[in-house]
Amino acid sequence: MGRHQSTKRRFSWKKLLLYSGVFLLFLVGTGVGYAVYLYDTTADTIAGSHEEIGRENETSELRNGQVHPVEDNVSVLFIGVDSSEHRDNLETSRSDALLLATFNKDQSTVKLLSIPRDSYVYIPEVDYSTKINHAHAFGGPRATMETVENFLNVPVDYFVRMNFEAFVQAVNALGGITFDVPYEISESDSNDDKNSIHLYAGEQDLNGEEALALARTRKYDSAIARGQRQQEILRAIADKATSPSSVFKLEDVIVSVGSHMQTNLSFSEIQGFLSYGLDRNVSIETVNFEGAGGYMADGGWYYQVEDESRAEIQQELREHLDLPTVKDPVTDFAEDTEDNGSIY
Repeated sequence: MGRHQSTKRRFSWKKLLLYSGVFLLFLVGTGVGYAVYLYDTTADTIAGSHEEIGRENETSELRNGQVHPVEDNVSVLFIGVDSSEHRDNLETSRSDALLLATFNKDQSTVKLLSIPRDSYVYIPEVDYSTKINHAHAFGGPRATMETVENFLNVPVDYFVRMNFEAFVQAVNALGGITFDVPYEISESDSNDDKNSIHLYAGEQDLNGEEALALARTRKYDSAIARGQRQQEILRAIADKATSPSSVFKLEDVIVSVGSHMQTNLSFSEIQGFLSYGLDRNVSIETVNFEGAGGYMADGGWYYQVEDESRAEIQQELREHLDLPTVKDPVTDFAEDTEDNGSIY
């Protein structure tokens, strides 16, 4: 039996907004005129990126009614998709990164759960179990949200989907990031040019393609370590985005991200996250599953999340959203998955 790993850190409000995906609204520079200009630019960008999910009242089935970030504790699923203009496969692509964030307005806290892309889960859209990253290829953000909800019994209220180009262009618009690369890597770029990105270990400046390659690579460590590495890269982007040198680069960042992003958040709902931004004591906690990877009977390699770890995280996130907890989630999860096969 194992407990999930969680690390508590405190961030400035600007970093919170970067992680939550709504930093575009509030990372404004000095001068009222520039702030208003960015506000208008952001409103136009969000309007052009808005995409309805198609659920009844646009509300999760795990909710008793509609929610709003101003009044309620809510969740946002961030979906990084394995797509680019080069591939032209946005709607049929698999997700490359999944991050579920829950927001508690009374505590001014955020919990960030990284979900390994190879996690073996049941996908309601196709009525069978496979890797969680297949859900997006089967039914886009809606199918991915439903899969995460079924896996954790936690409502997913909103989604933000971004592709490779959004990441690359945002980092480039900031002038790159500084990052301590943990090991030497050779990886493809966003155009699938094999081994075109070669990085050595050590602290260095990375451009968008290099940062993407480091975030994507799966050849050098574990599924959990990959998620933690992606979180550290986000922190590096946050540091750069909130530095004085980046103030007048934010318009380029907004435009770059917005043209490669889709979300069911309205501009009004995004503004609702401002309460978190105004609290300098806001706390972010990163949460990770425990489990193991291996081959199953179909010959595929999957990551199996431990039932106890999944149950503990389900309870933790439901409590964070101020929802009733399950009486015996470990037993329930074991019964739900006992027919799905085993890697052991």
